[in-house]
Amino acid sequence: MKVYLVGGAIRDELLGRPVRERDWVVVGATPQQMQDAGYRQVGRDFPVFLHPDTGEEHALARTERKTGPGYRGFELRYSPDVTLEDDLKRRDLTINAMARDADGRLIDPHGGRVDLEARRLRHVSEAFNEDPVRILRVARFLARFQPLGFSIAPETQARMRAMVAAGEADALVPERIWQEIERALGEPAPEAWLRALRDCGALARIFPELDALYGVPQPEKWHPEIDTGLHIELVLQAAADLTPEPRVRFAALMHDLGKGRTPRSQWPHHVGHEESGARLVREVSARLRVPVEYRELAELAARWHGLAHRAEELRPRTILDLLESCDAFRRPERFRELLLAFEADCRGRGGWRQRPYPPAELLRHAQEKTLAVSLSRADREGLSGEAIGELLRRRRLAALKKSA
Repeated sequence: MKVYLVGGAIRDELLGRPVRERDWVVVGATPQQMQDAGYRQVGRDFPVFLHPDTGEEHALARTERKTGPGYRGFELRYSPDVTLEDDLKRRDLTINAMARDADGRLIDPHGGRVDLEARRLRHVSEAFNEDPVRILRVARFLARFQPLGFSIAPETQARMRAMVAAGEADALVPERIWQEIERALGEPAPEAWLRALRDCGALARIFPELDALYGVPQPEKWHPEIDTGLHIELVLQAAADLTPEPRVRFAALMHDLGKGRTPRSQWPHHVGHEESGARLVREVSARLRVPVEYRELAELAARWHGLAHRAEELRPRTILDLLESCDAFRRPERFRELLLAFEADCRGRGGWRQRPYPPAELLRHAQEKTLAVSLSRADREGLSGEAIGELLRRRRLAALKKSA
């Protein structure tokens, strides 16, 4: 039995990046031998074992054979005669197909180290074509490594396009798509993920509502970039500048979906896109099984970003209406996340990335002033719940007028 360190730990070590987790491949062992050695078996589709001391994952070396469409249509084989080279050949990218043995020797049969130095994301073998999840993974790795100068190799881009054209992306299930979206949104350059999916045609298959935004014009006065799809890329970039939180970045990504439904006769204006966008957020979230906290924040961003941008022009009563509509009193932390999504929308315009966004400070201040308002026991005495709510609202409105 031989144990090899594999995958991301090798890649990140060679890039000089922190190694956050380590995965291992075991060659020459059976599941029973692993259990006899004290490893605990986990994993539904094939045996993966947790080390009895470190808890790190150890997988038996395996091969795969395509038996059907999608990412689940595989027959897995693991036995003591499967070699390390067999296992590495089935991996997605060359930079993820390296290993180290117990003596620290680098094993790199597919040129991963050269591709790291060339800042290139390149597929390992013909097996890449068999798993459509790899399209999403390559886009996600670009979102992670583009700031280091990485790009997708032309031959790998061609394979991704061919897979989409062959219908492989259509076999992806919502849960797997969402898992990759959420992870990509947490990477340093999520806009690169969006661009990579569109370049290979996968965006139109898994997220047609976003793909529909490309080529849709907006008024140049407010959007020097004009194209709504390009605007979304810039918004994602701005959101990544503002926060590492994927939930906020998702809200920023989704805020303008309604513009894809504007009739051409109304271009470049998009009257009512906020309401239609909020409906689309609900539809997309249902289709992709998006978690409730993501969906709620994105729906608020879609519905209220236009009004929030005009906060400096609004009367105190309208400000209070906006705070109430966004549930800013019961969910104050979420409202502050929403302000980040609004700010990303403003900064995500051609040449506006460094511009200040005064509405955020104004609305934060308004939230603080109104949250500080409270009613004493004497104030509540003799009043019904509805009357108490109306009194509290009047006091909050008075506080906003006083601070205006």
